[in-house]
Amino acid sequence: MGEAENTSAPQDFTTARAQGLAIARGELSATAVLDSTLAQIAAVNPTLNAVITLAPDSARAEAEHWDQQRRKGEALPALAGLPVLIKDNQHAAGIRTTWGSADHLDTVPATDSGIVARLRAAGAVVVGKTNLPEYSIGANTVNPAFGATGNPFDPTRTCGGSSGGSGVAVAADMTKLATGSDHGGSLRIPASYCGIVAFRASPGVVPNEERRTPATHYSVQGPMAQNVEDAALMLSVIADRQLGGSRDPMAFPLDASRFTALEAVETASLRVAVSADLGGLLVSAETKALFRDRMERLSGRFAALDWCDLDLTDAPSVDWLLRQDVFVSQYFEEADSWSEDFAPNVRQTYDAARQTSMQDIAKARFRQLTLIQRMHDLFEHYDALLVPGVGVQPFEWKHNYPPTIDGQVVENYMAWLHMTSSITVVGNPVVALPMGQDAKGLPFGVQLIGPRFSDHRLLSIAAAVEALGATDAHLARPIPTFGA
Repeated sequence: MGEAENTSAPQDFTTARAQGLAIARGELSATAVLDSTLAQIAAVNPTLNAVITLAPDSARAEAEHWDQQRRKGEALPALAGLPVLIKDNQHAAGIRTTWGSADHLDTVPATDSGIVARLRAAGAVVVGKTNLPEYSIGANTVNPAFGATGNPFDPTRTCGGSSGGSGVAVAADMTKLATGSDHGGSLRIPASYCGIVAFRASPGVVPNEERRTPATHYSVQGPMAQNVEDAALMLSVIADRQLGGSRDPMAFPLDASRFTALEAVETASLRVAVSADLGGLLVSAETKALFRDRMERLSGRFAALDWCDLDLTDAPSVDWLLRQDVFVSQYFEEADSWSEDFAPNVRQTYDAARQTSMQDIAKARFRQLTLIQRMHDLFEHYDALLVPGVGVQPFEWKHNYPPTIDGQVVENYMAWLHMTSSITVVGNPVVALPMGQDAKGLPFGVQLIGPRFSDHRLLSIAAAVEALGATDAHLARPIPTFGA
């Protein structure tokens, strides 16, 4: 007879990595983990509306497969038996992909997107799909097809977006891992608003076979997790060059397996630059005060923690022009068929593109190069840069975006996102890290930024900074609680 198998899911397996090791050792079954996942979704999703499509039957078949493989003594891949949720702009074979649009409620793809294929090959159990703004454009997760996803710390407030459903699901412990994507902050904003970790890699680290523009800082896909180590583990899978990854012209040669183990970094050896607004971008007084408080708490933990004068105030206008270019390549085949009420965020950008000259786009690319070089110069002297995650704390989701920030009118759906969109323009890797809560009990997050293509080193630094939270509750990841 084989060894006895523990089919319960003990509460002390608190990370994806720990659960995966327990499954591989037979201390925990994949089906038990799936049962726990489905029970948590049933308990909290009716309030939060993060998961919009469940696939329990196929998920159970996948979990049972990995349990059988373990009982046979087969070596299991990195994520074997671990439940994962997929942002609903990424195809999962046999599960509908809606893009948050009522026009696609019956769209069921026959094949996986590359990111999903790599997750499945690594043993991940695909549980379902997560909510997003229509066509994944915007930083408030509300759409006409499924409604709003609420913040797990206050469901009346926004969870951010566009990877909002994934961020909420991970924060509320529906799954330990979920996928996201990022144009101007779509991984980082929900991570900051939900109190979790997300990673926007250097462009080209994670293959994106579905991109419509050959070379761009936009359309980046990435992991969302409860801690840095789990995000890195997931990255080691989704950044793999197998299963079509080489079809993405931006996917340069890379050994993704190195992300399974991070370096041990002593924060006392690091030189870190800090900025509350990157030279004067729109950031609320509340956010600046929260950020300064966190930097004071980190004072003395590094070789240097220096306020810097990095100026990226030209980046938002560059971003507005460059995203127009991307939108035309993404939507030109269907734009003339859009109805009048079609996704206003998408239409606003696409219509602006029709009025923009080629010369304006070319000038924006030159200005982008100047900003990239400016950021490069900073990292000649520092290991990392710390800035706020978002320019304002979570607002009520009934607003598409905050109407004003400290009395300044917010003009469009991108005008309040400058702290994230500016980093998209320069293309550096970014870890979104939680750092406690504000006075209302809402999560506060920061962006930890590194030199271009220093992704492994940056994740290692992020893990070290994350560990500092163990010594100060104001720096630790907040855990949401749910009432009756």
